[in-house]
Amino acid sequence: MQTARCKLDHLKQSDFKYMQRIYSSNEVRKYLGGVIPEEHHLNKFLETLERSSTEESFIWAVRRKDNNEFIGVVSLDNHTDGMFKEISYEFLPQSWGNVYAFEVIRHLLMYALHELKLGKVIAETQTANVSSCRLLEKVGMKVEATLQRYGAEQALYGIDNHPGLFI
Repeated sequence: MQTARCKLDHLKQSDFKYMQRIYSSNEVRKYLGGVIPEEHHLNKFLETLERSSTEESFIWAVRRKDNNEFIGVVSLDNHTDGMFKEISYEFLPQSWGNVYAFEVIRHLLMYALHELKLGKVIAETQTANVSSCRLLEKVGMKVEATLQRYGAEQALYGIDNHPGLFI
């Protein structure tokens, strides 16, 4: 799968070294429960890799097309509530401010709603993560609820598939 400037490849074992950069980044993990201790990196990665091999989960490494640089990971996976697919993302700080996340999330939403024909896609983020909230609103998602989970206030965003929807 590709966007104008990025390519999305299925996550594979060779991506472990890149995922370790995400797991150990204070900036990336600030609103995701904090840095994952190094001794847990391999297990976390293997669980993610195993999940990505099922028909239920889609997990992609995001790379820049111009130089193949790994800049993040995105997924379309079952939400905690089990009712809808959740879009989630973690981009490395050096890619922030370049609109890559917007480009990739917008494309992934179009894929989920138009190609996979999902009736709804959701996203959950801490309300304190203002940048993430802005991104979700910019791609057309709306706040549907706020709740306390993982020790912080979360915003639950959603977008419904309907005729004429253009993201």
